[in-house]
Formats: sequence, structure tokens, C-alpha cells
Amino acid sequence: MLSPLEQFEIYAYIIPIINGIGITLSNTSLYLILNTVLLIIFVLLSISNLHLIATPGEIISEMIFIFLRNMTIQQAGYKGLIFLPLFITTFFFILIANIIGLLPLGFTVTSQIIITWTLAFSFNFGFLILGLVKNKLSFFNLFKPKGVPLVLMPLIFIIEIFSYLIRTFSLSVRLFANMMAGHTLLHIIASFVVMLNNPLIAAIPAIFIYAIFIMEFGIALLQTYVFVVLLNIYLKDALSPSH
Repeated sequence: MLSPLEQFEIYAYIIPIINGIGITLSNTSLYLILNTVLLIIFVLLSISNLHLIATPGEIISEMIFIFLRNMTIQQAGYKGLIFLPLFITTFFFILIANIIGLLPLGFTVTSQIIITWTLAFSFNFGFLILGLVKNKLSFFNLFKPKGVPLVLMPLIFIIEIFSYLIRTFSLSVRLFANMMAGHTLLHIIASFVVMLNNPLIAAIPAIFIYAIFIMEFGIALLQTYVFVVLLNIYLKDALSPSH
């Protein structure tokens, strides 16, 4: 691969079935299927054959569940717990996708803006409908901060609406940009290692690769957390639209 951005290109694969008939899937689709299968396997392993003395995998699953539950209560309140299964599924879906992209020959589906935008738009549109159905016209109190002078209220109202509308854009770009930038940096430094013929000199950028890989793993965790915690905040606005 000559270009650092080549790793994000989408390719089509034809999977033959019978008599020249096949299914065309892109690498994005294949990795989305793989991501979903791994998520289902993880869930099944977490809830089946539970032991009286928890195994390490069960302990990790329980810790993540408690962490996400407490986060939902803190950000969205107890009313938000009805959406906890959705948040847990989203958390693991994004986390698995981010980690797969760090593996050799892996493809990061969260580095595709269409994937992150679809996730962000689906949640924000759903929260908008929820807020309107639950609060009726009171939902628009979200765009009227308390304590603002009446003269400035029209301007603030427009700014608040604009801020609400760009949530999808900011939420999707944050995840997409972080995944894309980190993988591009890894590719560039790895290219230096390949280009340098002297093993002693090549060892220097190689050390940076390991350091950046560890940093990228941390970013994968952090961006997953940030995505879900922002969803909780947006849910709170839908459930309780008041400043």
C-alpha cells in the first residue's frame, strides 16, 4: 500500500454461490458482519454457563455493565435505564469495530464517515421524535435557556437550534476523524521502518509504532466511551428538555 489513505478504500468482493450466481459485498459490509458476529458471540459467552465464582470474562462483562449503568443514571437519570440495553450494544459494537481495525489486515468500519454518521443520525433523530412525543410543545424549552434577557431570546433560540442540529455532524466526525488520523499515523511511521535498510536506525521508528499502537488502543476505548456518554446527554435533553 503506497498511500496512507489506501487502507480506508472500499472494495467490492463477489462471493460465488451456484452456477455463476453470487453475492457482491464490500469490505465494509464484510467487516460489519464480522463485527456483529463477534458481538453476538461475546454476549452469548457472557450470559451462558454462568458460574457461582465468576470467571475473568464474566467479571469484565459485569464491570462494564455496572460502569455503563452508572453512567446512564448519572447522565440521563433513572428514566434513561430503559435505553441501557441499546447503549450497551452500541458500546460493544463500536469498541469491537475499533479494535478490529488495529489488528493486522483489519479494516476499521468506524473510519468510514457514512457508518459513524448513520449511527449518530439514527440516535439523534430517534431522540428528537422521543422528545416531541413525550413532551409535546414543552420540548422546545430545550432551546430557551433560563435567565436569558428577552431581547436576546430570539438570537439565543436560533443558536440553540443550530447547535442541536449539528450534533449529528459533531458526533459522527469525532469518532471518524480520531480513527482515521490514528491509523494514518501508524501507516506513515510503519513506512519509515520498511524504507530504512539499517536495523539499528529502523528500531527508532519501530519503538514509536508500539507506543502509538498502545495510544491508539486507548483512543479506541476513549472514543467509544465519549460516543456513548454523549448519547446519554442527548437522551437527557429528550427526556427533560430544560436548561
